[in-house]
Amino acid sequence: MKSSNHRNFDKDSPSRSILKAISWRFIASGSTFIISFTIFTQTTETAFKEIIGAVSMITAVDIISKLILYYLHERLWTNIVWGKYWRRQAAKRRVRRINKIRKHRNENTMD
Repeated sequence: MKSSNHRNFDKDSPSRSILKAISWRFIASGSTFIISFTIFTQTTETAFKEIIGAVSMITAVDIISKLILYYLHERLWTNIVWGKYWRRQAAKRRVRRINKIRKHRNENTMD
């Protein structure tokens, strides 16, 4: 059952935000690893083992830093009301406009 207070059910929980951050990090950090690996192997004469070490370090820093940044970004946006309720607001405007037209018609028919 939905509460009349729309903020109770439209706001993501912190645990949902952290799970979204973690799932995205797997995808994004995997691409970082592949891109870094490709660039290192194409542009350097470094040994494969050293390349793997460097790329792994880049990916580890990427995972930790961007996980924290994404989580903070997600929590910030979950607290911003703007844009969450536009359908409801549009419907309310439509109802007000229809009521205004009906009221105007009723006033004209009474004259």
